[in-house]
Amino acid sequence: MKKPILLLLQILLLGFDLVNFSCGEYAFIYSGFAHNNITLDGAAMVTANGLLDITNGSTRLNGHAFYPIPLRFRNFSTGMVQSFSTYFVFGIQSTYPSQGFTFFIAPSKNLSSALPIQFLGLLNNQNNGDMENQIFAVEFDSIKNIEFQDINNNHVGIDINSLISVNSYPAGFYNDKDGNFNNLIITSSEAMQVWVDYNGDIAQISVTIAPMGMAKPLKPLGRAIHNLSIVLSEMAYVGFSSSAGRDNTRHYILGWSFGLSSLAPSIDITNLPKMPRFGPKPRSMVLEIILPIATAVSIFSTGTIIVLLVRRHLRYSEIREDWEVEFGPHRFSYRDLFHATEGFKNKNILGIGGFGRVYKGFLPVSKLDIAVKRVSHDSKQGMKEFVAEVVSIGRLQHCNIVQLLGYCRRKGELFLVYEYMPNGSLDKYLYGQEDKLILTWSQRFRIIKGIASGLVYLHEEWEKVVIHRDIKASNVLLDAQMNGRLGDFGLARLYDHGVDAQTTRVVGTIGYLAPELASSGKATPLTDVFSFGIFVLEVICGRRPIKEDINGNQIMLVDWVLEHWQKRSLTDTVDIRLQDDYDVGEATMALKLGLLCSHPFADARPKMRQVMQYLEGEVSIPEDMPPHLSFEMLTLMQNEGFDSYVMSYPSSRTNHSVTSHGSLMSALSGGR
Repeated sequence: MKKPILLLLQILLLGFDLVNFSCGEYAFIYSGFAHNNITLDGAAMVTANGLLDITNGSTRLNGHAFYPIPLRFRNFSTGMVQSFSTYFVFGIQSTYPSQGFTFFIAPSKNLSSALPIQFLGLLNNQNNGDMENQIFAVEFDSIKNIEFQDINNNHVGIDINSLISVNSYPAGFYNDKDGNFNNLIITSSEAMQVWVDYNGDIAQISVTIAPMGMAKPLKPLGRAIHNLSIVLSEMAYVGFSSSAGRDNTRHYILGWSFGLSSLAPSIDITNLPKMPRFGPKPRSMVLEIILPIATAVSIFSTGTIIVLLVRRHLRYSEIREDWEVEFGPHRFSYRDLFHATEGFKNKNILGIGGFGRVYKGFLPVSKLDIAVKRVSHDSKQGMKEFVAEVVSIGRLQHCNIVQLLGYCRRKGELFLVYEYMPNGSLDKYLYGQEDKLILTWSQRFRIIKGIASGLVYLHEEWEKVVIHRDIKASNVLLDAQMNGRLGDFGLARLYDHGVDAQTTRVVGTIGYLAPELASSGKATPLTDVFSFGIFVLEVICGRRPIKEDINGNQIMLVDWVLEHWQKRSLTDTVDIRLQDDYDVGEATMALKLGLLCSHPFADARPKMRQVMQYLEGEVSIPEDMPPHLSFEMLTLMQNEGFDSYVMSYPSSRTNHSVTSHGSLMSALSGGR
């Protein structure tokens, strides 16, 4: 009798499935993942010692791991989802705050439409919240995403068809001895245990988490009542998903078991693979003793080394002050940037603008391509405040915003480090460079919607209001999939929600500046909307905001489009290089939206959330606006010379800081 029992335990430890067909029970166990049957997708991999690594240290790539066969979750006789239980051990290693991972149950292994970063490789901005997803998940996240209403940056959430959790809890456990709650940092690089149980009889979900070596706490971290019979499909897959927002983040699963209509089998945690060491190696005491002795004996060698080090220090010298300690994780060393760009050689220049040069670089340690902007510091603004804003903007996380990774200071220079966009800036595709492809209509419309989505995030969804102040085609970069990303936040300003902006210095690019800046000098979300309207017309028409005709006269793009609207020939403004291969309805709507966003009256412009509703087809652009806000009034004002304030400035393709309000006001009044 003992031999069959010992044989059964050995099968459990080796990770084979247990099936009891007579009672509908099903169970499996992985004590490590080496040589075990598990389906991997995207960045996921199994390490040599048997760890399941969901993200593989990748940047903005999804990773998935599935139990290879679907499980029958519904009871044959009742059709209701049966009770189930899972137990797994995980550990997260990350240098920077990073997105977490999920345990999930889904009807299919095809998650190709899922987005990275905050969507955790599970959903996307289109299907998030869709009841047809039929997905149940438990998320372990170390980023507070405002758009998903996260409670903090270290939480566990129960998700039903959406990454807006139905219940969320600070990560931790309740001590059985005193009942006190103890916090756990899920990115502590320590292995942790998780139990997820569903009681089908009472439709109760419970989640429990505890450190390694501790028995399952009696009181779970949280419970939620939700009938999964209205969520899950009859046959479904179980697995894990993740997408790290930063490089070198690792989401490890050490062991995993699952039980359907039964408890998840126990795992012998002593036999699980070990997580790799994380962080710097401990210093050797032997080295600390021998090095002073060797230094004393080798005076000449030491002197030579000191000379070399001094010369090297002078070459890579930086400005470091005490207040920068709080921004330490966001600061790059000049030495690393110097080597990454091969000494800022001209062959690595990506572009030259009014604020400096941008170089391509490669960081060999993190295997990350970067773009380094080298600018001179503006002494009119305190460096401490400037760096604080740079670090704040660096915390923006959106799929249509170029990630600002950090900064470096050296003498009179400032270096801003961004993620690298392989397809360059949008303007190079719009204005017919020979080596660039012609953007299709679907690509242009997707770019417009992407930038609009990014502006909604900046204006309304992030923890502060961010006004970009320089939206234009040359500041929109294209990633490997030709998605538009809004970049260059060098002119951006931040302020708290519900507080008026205090900016009184007009900056931006001629042709994109809203008229009200002439009188108030205050940039607001609606001045960004004006620039976005010009940008929309620029993308659709393939023309710059200001163009000279053969007689040297300056033609404003918005005036030209408005004239065609008045003549009922609006589609004649669409870029001729598309050769009529475009959606007429979308193009007409987008052109009208561009005119509406660039209306000279700020209160006539929609907010960016309304803009997204127009672009998604949820709301139609109103045809009967109030008379003083209508397109007819816009045409009349154009005929009266309302745009003369722009016409008084020379055409330019670079940024201009307009500091004289008087000259702008006189230009505005002098055009009548």
